[in-house]
Amino acid sequence: MERRARVHRTTRETGVFAEVVLDGEGRAEVELRPAFLTHMLELLAHHSLMDLTVKAEGDLVHHLVEDVGLTLGAAVNQALGERTGIRRFGSALVPLDEALAMASVDLARRPFSVTDLKLVREMIEDMPREDIAHFLRSLTTAMEACVHIVVLYGENDHHKIEAGVKAFALALRLAMSPDPRRSGVPSSKGVI
Repeated sequence: MERRARVHRTTRETGVFAEVVLDGEGRAEVELRPAFLTHMLELLAHHSLMDLTVKAEGDLVHHLVEDVGLTLGAAVNQALGERTGIRRFGSALVPLDEALAMASVDLARRPFSVTDLKLVREMIEDMPREDIAHFLRSLTTAMEACVHIVVLYGENDHHKIEAGVKAFALALRLAMSPDPRRSGVPSSKGVI
C-alpha cells in the first residue's frame, strides 16, 4: 500500500496544495516564496527520501509560511494513516561546517514542538527568523508529532538552520520507516 496523501488549504489569505509520497526518492517540486522556505522543503524531501509537491501563494510571508507548514504536515499525517508497522521514533545528529544540530521525532500523535536554532540575525536570506521556527512548529503540530530540533552550536545562521532541517529529515525518515519486526502500532497502549 502506497503511503501518499494530498491536501488543499484555502483561506482568504493563502492557497496551498501539498502532496507527499512517504516512500519516495527525495524529489521536491516547490512553487512558492520565500526562496529560503523552498530551500528548507527541498532539504526535507531530499534527506527524508519523501517525495513532496508544494504549491502556495498568499498575501503575507507569515501567513504563507504557517499555512504551508499546516498543509504539508496534514499531508504527512494523512499518509502515515494508522501508523501501524512503523518505527515511530527517530533521531539524528548532523554537522554542517561549524554548526551541529540534533533532532528527535516521535510519531505518537502527541503534538509538541521544541525548536532551538540559536539564530542571531533577524532575516535569514529572504525569510524572517521568527517565521522559520513558526514553520517547523506548524508542520510538526499538523503532523501530530513530537519533534525536538536543537542546534548545539554554530556561527552561521544559514548553516544552523540547514543542519537542523537535515537532522529533522533524517529523524523523520527513520521514524516513519517500516519496522520489519512490528505488525501493529508501536505503542504499549495498543493505539497511537
